[in-house]
Amino acid sequence: MIYIGLDLGEVSLGIARSDTGVIANGVETYRFPKGNYRQAANYISKYIKRENIDIIVLGLPKHLSSDIGERAEVSIMFKELLEEKTKKEVILWDERLTTKQALDTMKEAGLSSKKRHENKDMLAAVLILQNYLDYKGEKKDGK
Repeated sequence: MIYIGLDLGEVSLGIARSDTGVIANGVETYRFPKGNYRQAANYISKYIKRENIDIIVLGLPKHLSSDIGERAEVSIMFKELLEEKTKKEVILWDERLTTKQALDTMKEAGLSSKKRHENKDMLAAVLILQNYLDYKGEKKDGK
């Protein structure tokens, strides 16, 4: 099984991948014109088909109160676009605080503010996918 994790922003799409179902790795950050989610969906659907991706995990940015706001509504719309284009199920995964966690991790690693900005979406995608894989592994192990 090949998995990808996605972190959708207004102008970028962070992409992570796992070929083992155990460890997530960053692939890239795809940039698109602000709000042009159809272009982003076209790009990632071609990647999914080309790379024979089995499982798609898309971050769902809920509020800390668990409410769904405007950004989450965009993710739900993007999920529907991807499912239509790929004919595969897209799993929505709670991604609260992953971007902040990604930025904090890169800051601790001493990356410049420019490098943090360039890589935050990809690292957030890694965290989304890794959290999903960890959950799936714990569930499988009966924990």
